[in-house]
Amino acid sequence: MQALTLKKVHKRFAQVTAVDFLSLQVEEGWIYGLLGPNGAGKTTTIRMILNIIQPDQGHIFLWGEKGAAFTDRVGYLPEERGLYRKMKVLDLLVFLASIKGMRASQTRAEALRWLAKFELDAWCQRKVEELSKGMQQQVQFIACVLHHPDLVILDEPFTGLDPVNTSRLKDVVLELNAQGTTVILSTHQMEQVERLCSHICLINRGQKVLDGRLSEIKNEYGQNTVRLEFDGPKTFLNTSPLIEKMDLYGQYVELRLKPAADPQELLRTAVQRTFVRKFEIVEPSLNDIFIEKVSLADGDERPE
Repeated sequence: MQALTLKKVHKRFAQVTAVDFLSLQVEEGWIYGLLGPNGAGKTTTIRMILNIIQPDQGHIFLWGEKGAAFTDRVGYLPEERGLYRKMKVLDLLVFLASIKGMRASQTRAEALRWLAKFELDAWCQRKVEELSKGMQQQVQFIACVLHHPDLVILDEPFTGLDPVNTSRLKDVVLELNAQGTTVILSTHQMEQVERLCSHICLINRGQKVLDGRLSEIKNEYGQNTVRLEFDGPKTFLNTSPLIEKMDLYGQYVELRLKPAADPQELLRTAVQRTFVRKFEIVEPSLNDIFIEKVSLADGDERPE
């Protein structure tokens, strides 16, 4: 069953078109990446899904019905954080869950369980303003999922988290999904999208430019990307007629080869010129696909 359906949704603010007849479908049980550059229309789309603002045209359905009737089944982590800073952490979580219809007696035990999962139970009687930004981020995530929503919408959930807590949050999202929760993830962190999402939608200037199963999208871009790790000068790469694009990453380089270029020929050249530690034909990264699709949609007008 489709957890979310958008049909030709359109929204303008004054002279700016934020969302331009956008259609998409999210099936139950998916982790769905809603991607796009700044100003693409992602947050406006999310606010329309949540019935915070209304589309000028088009329709939004949650589980096949008009969305407003099912908002209590949705959990939302906004990009702009909004916690009551003077409230104690546990009291805040109980209050926010009560808005979604949970009883206080039921919520306190559940909130403490979630705080323990994030190693925040010792902070439950502290005021929100006493917590670090990363801790506040985790508390707001708990508030998002405490009422057992069927659909969770996460807008930049990893912002402000250190690597340990980023990994912990990733694991929690996967755990929720394994239990049947549908997740919509909006983020600029492409590596997290690749780790988490089964399907993605890329929008730019309010329009959809890419939509589908992530594995199939990456497969469409072929197997002409090479990851090369080596010791020695890289000048031979600058003059190679086989290479279409080169991205340096310090310890290694990713190379997109020209159509019909032979990776073995590049390997032979590399062995002759330098000490090769690793040579691997890989899928193109989602980051590269993202940049290419946005650049094409913009007609290469977007600044570097």
